[in-house]
Amino acid sequence: MSRAPEFIALSDAALRAVAGVGSRHVALIEDAFGVLVETPGGGVSLSGDARSRGQAKKAVQTIAERADQGLDISEADIRVAIGQARSGGAPAGGANALPIGRRGQVAPKTANQAKYLQALAECDLVFGLGPAGTGKTFLAVAHGAGMLLRGAVDRLVVARPAVEAGERLGFLPGDMNEKVDPYMAPVWEALTDILGAEQLRRRREKGEIEVAPIAFLRGRTLSHAFVIVDEAQNASRAQMKMVLTRLGEGARMAVTGDPTQIDLPNPGDSGLAHAVGLLEGVKGIGVTRFEAEDVVRHPLVERIVRAYDADAAKRGRTV
Repeated sequence: MSRAPEFIALSDAALRAVAGVGSRHVALIEDAFGVLVETPGGGVSLSGDARSRGQAKKAVQTIAERADQGLDISEADIRVAIGQARSGGAPAGGANALPIGRRGQVAPKTANQAKYLQALAECDLVFGLGPAGTGKTFLAVAHGAGMLLRGAVDRLVVARPAVEAGERLGFLPGDMNEKVDPYMAPVWEALTDILGAEQLRRRREKGEIEVAPIAFLRGRTLSHAFVIVDEAQNASRAQMKMVLTRLGEGARMAVTGDPTQIDLPNPGDSGLAHAVGLLEGVKGIGVTRFEAEDVVRHPLVERIVRAYDADAAKRGRTV
């Protein structure tokens, strides 16, 4: 039996977020749930069967809540809200939002991202494991930048293994920074996105932000710093032990990586899975595992990750 459309009252900001530019967000919601979404003013009207309306309502309410918190809403946010409504998962609210930089707030978009930020807030050492596009590095950078801006740490240090991903790049020209920066481009992009280019430049010149290959940390003690070890699946076991033992007084660390994307000549030498196996459950250490549904890049990335996971399962490999 057909029922009358259900109306959901929304603020102006929430209504704009739900509608999207050129009603793009509305189209995504309609396609996902097989409902008709109309915006008569002051809110949205949902038409369709009861189950579809109920799921669409949950997605709309999740989007509206984020918009009312002052967060920017992208297509990735819409797709995450749709996925949560379909699965019945709890929305990732703004309790762990990070009030930093030119973006205003950086907040979790999925339940696992919320758990990750909670672990970063509570643990001295956190491992973030999972596929590309799940926000492992970006959220760690945002958390560390927030601590730096609040004065909770004196420095933000980001380290990556300088490993070529199946390509021979040869000898790069320039001074040491110019040689290293190409390997660090994803980290610089995240920092620029969060802090803005000018603030990043000033803090880098003052030595408050350092981005370097893991090898540069050998022999150092990192005190009163937030340390991020990115692409850690490409750190050897020896490198992993070295970097984990760099923690000094008042320091915290996040280690991120995807165990399925190892570029070392001998994948068995990767120190990431080895370290997690040794340290998971140790007091003060947190581990967050991201899944394909946590991908917040282009929707095709999630499907690509699922296809590779299925292939690995079929071949009997576990990561």
